[in-house]
Amino acid sequence: MEKEQWLLDKFYEHISDNKIEKFESIILDRTKHVTVVLENIFQPHNAAAVLRSCDCFGVQDVHVIENSNRYKPNKDIDMGSSKWLDIHHYNKKEENTVDCINSLKAKGYKIVATTPHTNDCLIEELPLDQPVALLFGTEATGLTQAAMDQADAFVKLPMYGFTESYNISVSVALALFNVTERMRKTENLNWQLSREEKIQIRLDWAKKVVKHSKKVENFLIEQFNRFDKPND
Repeated sequence: MEKEQWLLDKFYEHISDNKIEKFESIILDRTKHVTVVLENIFQPHNAAAVLRSCDCFGVQDVHVIENSNRYKPNKDIDMGSSKWLDIHHYNKKEENTVDCINSLKAKGYKIVATTPHTNDCLIEELPLDQPVALLFGTEATGLTQAAMDQADAFVKLPMYGFTESYNISVSVALALFNVTERMRKTENLNWQLSREEKIQIRLDWAKKVVKHSKKVENFLIEQFNRFDKPND
């Protein structure tokens, strides 16, 4: 990560001290221990609200399965949150659910389906001893059978009214509040980002706020490659 760290330092030279301080503070609370998976969401305002919640709770990665619906968040609602998240799209096939889940399982995630129909455990009972991927389905029909078949566990959110389920954006917010709060309070749980992840994410953030960042990056990479270890 020597090159990435050098690039980050150089990009920081073009960013205000206040913005750098914010980056350095926020990165400490970012996590990949918990991630959110959205299957076939089609309402833009819900998609945007989900991104906003992920950013607020420090969840860096969002995985978007686009089978029949393309994911189009509403920027007026997400308040720019998508700018700071890593959003992974799965849309190369007609059905992409299994590919997404297999990719997450290969990275060590427990696949947890959120559904009011399967009585496994409440969200507060979900173990957090390994990375968790929380799956959320469409507003109308919930998760597909493919997602349910591939899940390692099922959780439900507490409800005490007549309505069968929460709005998806509300479900995500409630689940993330519970899980991330417990995660941060659990002793000896390695939920924070690695040094390499922190460098890469801050570099990505810096590129978002520097004008003509692609040109700047290309110039800096040429410098780095030319001098190997360039002087400041």
